[in-house]
Amino acid sequence: MVASVPAASGSPAAVAVHPDHAQIIALLDDAPMRLPHYLAWALSSGGTLIDGLSVFMLGMAIPLLTQNLGLSPLQTGLLGAALVAGAILGAASGGRLADRIGRKSVFLLDMALLAAAAAFSALTWSAWGLIAAQFVVGVAIGMDFPVSGSYVAECMPHQKRSRMMVATIACQSVGLLLAALLSLALLHLSPQPSVWRWFFAMEMLAALLFLLGRLNLPESPRWLMGQGRNREAVHTLERFVPSDRRQLERMASRLGNTVHYVARVPQTAKPPGYAMLFRPAYLRSTLLSTVPWFLMDIATYGVGLFTAVLLAEMHFTRHDLPLVPQVAALARGTGVIDLFLLMGFVLGLWAVSRFGRIRMQLVGFAGMALGMALLWLSTTLPGDSAAHLPLVFAGFVVFNLLMNMGPNSTTYILPTELYPTQLRATGAGFAAAVAKVGATLGVFALPLVKSVFGVPVVLALMVVVSMLGLLTTWMFSMYGQGLTLEQHQTQLLPTRHAQAALLAAHPEGTT
Repeated sequence: MVASVPAASGSPAAVAVHPDHAQIIALLDDAPMRLPHYLAWALSSGGTLIDGLSVFMLGMAIPLLTQNLGLSPLQTGLLGAALVAGAILGAASGGRLADRIGRKSVFLLDMALLAAAAAFSALTWSAWGLIAAQFVVGVAIGMDFPVSGSYVAECMPHQKRSRMMVATIACQSVGLLLAALLSLALLHLSPQPSVWRWFFAMEMLAALLFLLGRLNLPESPRWLMGQGRNREAVHTLERFVPSDRRQLERMASRLGNTVHYVARVPQTAKPPGYAMLFRPAYLRSTLLSTVPWFLMDIATYGVGLFTAVLLAEMHFTRHDLPLVPQVAALARGTGVIDLFLLMGFVLGLWAVSRFGRIRMQLVGFAGMALGMALLWLSTTLPGDSAAHLPLVFAGFVVFNLLMNMGPNSTTYILPTELYPTQLRATGAGFAAAVAKVGATLGVFALPLVKSVFGVPVVLALMVVVSMLGLLTTWMFSMYGQGLTLEQHQTQLLPTRHAQAALLAAHPEGTT
């Protein structure tokens, strides 16, 4: 397999790669999956798991907090938006920081920050203090997103990269289901409105466990080579690949401080920054990475955080029940719906690898639009909404299943493949930050739109947003399925205009 080679004729840039670097990359890409790979994957997936856990816990806590702390409507909206708004700052800063100081350093920093903020959330008596703490929780989760994607992409064997990255973002759904079980258990053990404090305490405990586990996490060999730290890279490689240690040491000696650099633009003395994302060589990659993800997160977080609110509005629970039993009923209903998020990811493990990122993103957005259309239909039919529960659940199921089979998986993968090592986390962080702007917009605007225009208008807007996601994916599409991370930089990726001709000439080619 070709790992890092001089660019072929017609490729965007001629790249001179040291043969020892190419051999190390080949060893990393061709390695069989072993226990160290799975352990590294599990530890690096902590941020996405806690993301799902924190979103669910906050959604369940909001009705309790409204009574226990006397939240005003403004404070309720700000609390819901604080988590995802913090992720904007976290993703933008965390990705850039990870390209400068390393993946592991940011992994440790974000979990320490998350544990501290979750502890403050559990202990505070101030509504504004809770809003601030949840903003910091969002910062920490946002920092983790681009780093986890970059790390998994760089460390997993090439043939398993797609599946392991889908598995990483799938931990978001595992976190949602874990939160459902924890919240039901806590509501049973402590059926008081103040039980929300234990919700946030569980986030703190999860962050502390991942922080301790990550202390022994190896740094990304690709990042180390990209910094010219080749001796450290080969020592880390030994954790992943059973190799001749003496041969690796000789390779490190020959390499010295030579930087492994494979990109569409020439290397410069100054580290690449955000400006490179908008240079012609990477502009289309940036548009493909950011615009569909922005649109998806408007729907994903807006619908996800307020699934319980929407179910309550559709009379899923009896309003004559006391508050805590109402929240427990909503937790059960939301948990059942969230099972299909996980099922979508499980199907995505196969589908994204088999059919390609772009195809599954297009199919997924279409499915999201269909799911929201079914929910909208349930609100327009005659009779009470409770009479249309099968249609309500069908809408949520289709939305969650197709979203996770497609855009929720592919938008996470694409930025890590379309940028070089020195820019990978920066690009992924920028894309995630733009996506969280969409998430913040959805979370903050959805309850306001609902209060003024009602649930049907909210659902109709989600149909429009999903269709815009499909359209922008089609407009900015680039096809590089099956290529290594380095080949993404040394080959011209066909756009939608060239893809039909490419498939006609090479029906066995990548999609």
